[in-house]
Amino acid sequence: MEHPLNNPVYSALLSGDAHLNKGNDKVKFFDKQVSPFVGFDEDYKNGFEDLHELLPPGRKILYANPRQIKIPKNWELLAYVEGRQFVLDSHEPQEASVEKIVSLSKANIEAMIQLTALTRPGPFDERTIEFGHYFGIFEAGNLVAMTGQRLHISNFTEISAVCTHPDHLGNGYAGALLHQQIDLILKTGKNPFLHVRADNERAIKLYERIGFKVSRPMNFYFLKNE
Repeated sequence: MEHPLNNPVYSALLSGDAHLNKGNDKVKFFDKQVSPFVGFDEDYKNGFEDLHELLPPGRKILYANPRQIKIPKNWELLAYVEGRQFVLDSHEPQEASVEKIVSLSKANIEAMIQLTALTRPGPFDERTIEFGHYFGIFEAGNLVAMTGQRLHISNFTEISAVCTHPDHLGNGYAGALLHQQIDLILKTGKNPFLHVRADNERAIKLYERIGFKVSRPMNFYFLKNE
């Protein structure tokens, strides 16, 4: 049986995030305001054809695969990102600076969108917060750092939207937020994992220092339905 993290989006759409999925019995996707991610069983050869028929012209999607793919017919490649998938290998609980960490709600969505647009940790839209467990740090009333959860897969939970405003780097905010997310996920009996651009050396060093190890490559394809 294929490891669920080998096809993380489809695994999540069938399990922990099934309440957010759309599609048919072969292909699944999120509402575009939740996430552009789509997924289907890798053995299913007509996945992109089905998505082309199900989704309106101009709809943008994000497809993740540990192997590189050929750009499918009727789809335009907007961007390709070479990434890495990390899974927590070891963790030593730390006294995180949690006094500044606050739970984020729908009232914070505009600030969250602004921060992610500036730092570009990955797609974030008006309903992305529905994945749950978003927390942030404010300075002078402005959101300057945040993390959240995204894909929920059987025994695994993805940490996502790890970002810090450029003017507030070096304060340990990302580390504190990551440790908090790890503790939250471990308390549910799940294993934390995350994705990162292969060229994001600063983030990779932080993840490795905390106890994450590379589990597999993960290629991300941003496509537009023609």
